[in-house]
Amino acid sequence: MAKAKLKIKKGDEVVILTGKDKGSKGEVLKVLPEERRVIVQGVNVVKKHRKPTQLNPQGGIETIEKSIDVSNVALVDPKEGKATRVGFKVLKDGKKVRVAKRSGETVE
Repeated sequence: MAKAKLKIKKGDEVVILTGKDKGSKGEVLKVLPEERRVIVQGVNVVKKHRKPTQLNPQGGIETIEKSIDVSNVALVDPKEGKATRVGFKVLKDGKKVRVAKRSGETVE
């Protein structure tokens, strides 16, 4: 099956639309296109109990960020700082860029 194309990329600033972290902003740390999920810094944080291993002899409780569905996040508009949809535009030099629908600004 072909790899799913997502409009959210690693390093993007996103805002959470639903769930317990609704309204919070964070940077995308990892994109999982096959599962249509993203991992956002500081969002959907859970505590995980780990057994001691050779690498970590202490074990203990770790806090990790779990993935969130890509439909529950929206890109932050670079101009206004609010949630926006993403579109594509072909520039005169033939380069295809992502564009924020809210303001029309290009997204890096």
